[in-house]
Amino acid sequence: MPAKYIGRTVEIVYMDRSGKLSQRRIEIHSIQNGLIRATCLQTGEPRAFRESNVLAWTPIIHSA
Repeated sequence: MPAKYIGRTVEIVYMDRSGKLSQRRIEIHSIQNGLIRATCLQTGEPRAFRESNVLAWTPIIHSA
């Protein structure tokens, strides 16, 4: 995931350790050593996602 998404909201398709897929909207705070530190917008909780487990991402464009 490119560093250009830091500070932005993206929608991701993520596969967890057990192989379960989920779709989430996250606000990315940092990307370092293969970990994406973000806030999950569904729960409001801070999370860490393995970059290698992100199967797809789409930036969210906020309209005025």
